[in-house]
Amino acid sequence: MRRNAPAKDGTPDQLDAVTLGQFLAALPPEVSVVNDAGTAEVPLRWVEPSELEDPTPYLMDGEFVLTAGLPFRASGSSAAKADGYVRRLVAAGVAALGFGLEPYYDAVPDHLVQACRRHGLTLVEVPASVPFAALGLEFSKLLESGNAQVFRQLAETNRHLMRAVLSARPEHELLAALVQRVPVWAVLVGSDGRVRARAGTAVGLSQLQPLLKKLLGGSGPRVETETLETAGGPALVFGHPLRSTRDATLGSLVLGTERPLTPAQNNVVSSVVGLLELLVRQRTSGSLAPSQLATALLLHPESLSGSNGRELDSLQDLLAQSVSGTRPGPVRVVQGVRAEPSTALADGPVRELLQWRRIFDTKMVELTDYGFAAVTRLKVDESLVAEVEQLGWRLVVGEPTGLPGLAAAYRRASALRPRVATARKSLREEELTWSVTGLLGSDAGALLAARLLGPVLELDAERRASQLRVLRSWLGAHGSWDATAKDLGLHRNSVRRQINGVAELLGIDLGQAQARAELWIALQYVDDAAQAEPA
Repeated sequence: MRRNAPAKDGTPDQLDAVTLGQFLAALPPEVSVVNDAGTAEVPLRWVEPSELEDPTPYLMDGEFVLTAGLPFRASGSSAAKADGYVRRLVAAGVAALGFGLEPYYDAVPDHLVQACRRHGLTLVEVPASVPFAALGLEFSKLLESGNAQVFRQLAETNRHLMRAVLSARPEHELLAALVQRVPVWAVLVGSDGRVRARAGTAVGLSQLQPLLKKLLGGSGPRVETETLETAGGPALVFGHPLRSTRDATLGSLVLGTERPLTPAQNNVVSSVVGLLELLVRQRTSGSLAPSQLATALLLHPESLSGSNGRELDSLQDLLAQSVSGTRPGPVRVVQGVRAEPSTALADGPVRELLQWRRIFDTKMVELTDYGFAAVTRLKVDESLVAEVEQLGWRLVVGEPTGLPGLAAAYRRASALRPRVATARKSLREEELTWSVTGLLGSDAGALLAARLLGPVLELDAERRASQLRVLRSWLGAHGSWDATAKDLGLHRNSVRRQINGVAELLGIDLGQAQARAELWIALQYVDDAAQAEPA
């Protein structure tokens, strides 16, 4: 039940509670402050009417207590009763006392005013025209509007934190985002005791050593607290350990503030701690598998031969961890090609690398001159392909393979990459027809046809069709004059004459098998070449 305080000094809104000052400002003008104890910034928890002589056992700190004066009408010294009553309220952490006029009093008793001044409790006079229920209703309205504002700001804060994580310096940006939204200073300390990032006016590292010692020596999720003397006065200091999945302390986040944080502010702190924990795991324990895998393959490339099954199993386990898996399984090689040169991210290679690691859920990513290559356990479904294409990229998606087949899978993907660059659309290796024409593609095939058959394609339509028909039939009959003559209904000498004429026109020796094979492939793309000719 919290609300954001108004922006101060032009800085962004900070998450805070409904304060006593905000509540009093929202009340009718007839409600007046009799004693101002300077507690306008104190957060309010609730508005509670009570006519008990001692309501404190039933109160929580930060409440606004309302009374019509019944506790002061019993026998005994009125001044002493008022003093004891106010003293108990202050000890219980009550934020303010509201005194309602009528039916018992027509003015606030002087001894109650003096007691509030003596013990530092804000006292408010509530006229008979303003029922206590109206005050409770006004506080509920503030809470309701405050909750909606908090949710909006929390959503915006989370978006800000996500952008910070994807920046070139995620740890520094996260701390900067934190101190912008929560009134704290922050220091990020590594497991070696060195400061990795800081934001705000923090105390010296030497003052934090006792707290850091407790953080490094403990275990499990926890928050260590201390109070330190600073130039600005006492500061509450909170230490959050950043832990590995096996509860090893990988670092610490230390925060300092002049006052306790509200639940909404603690929510932001928890989000930052979680994100920093992910980052530090990625940098330390999360990066162990790729580095071990790389070291093993560099020093023992023969491990992939499979001659030692135990070594290969160990490498496959490391590969699974490197692609965010829990056990060995098939993986794919994915290559990304920029649709336009401007597709590269302006924030540099670090953010680009993190982007592909996130999208393909893997640490095995390489940035290349053409784009990127990744090894992923994902199936790379259509929705994932569409997401990448919306970013201005085209993909070659390889077939599933194991660790020993990765190098061959990469070579196959590399062979398909020019086709993706030319066609400007993604393709899947498993959907291809494994033939020369299937791999070549229509665009490259049309270029081949235009280059090899150009002189024939430049003839008038009738002669072109005739020569292409004879050449296609002759090549399909494996160079047999008789079979071609029978197929076309021509004399074999006529076929020989036309084939010799085509060879001379093209400048090709049709006695060579390679020349005949290339012409046969080019003939499959004649129509594509004709469509590609300029009008």
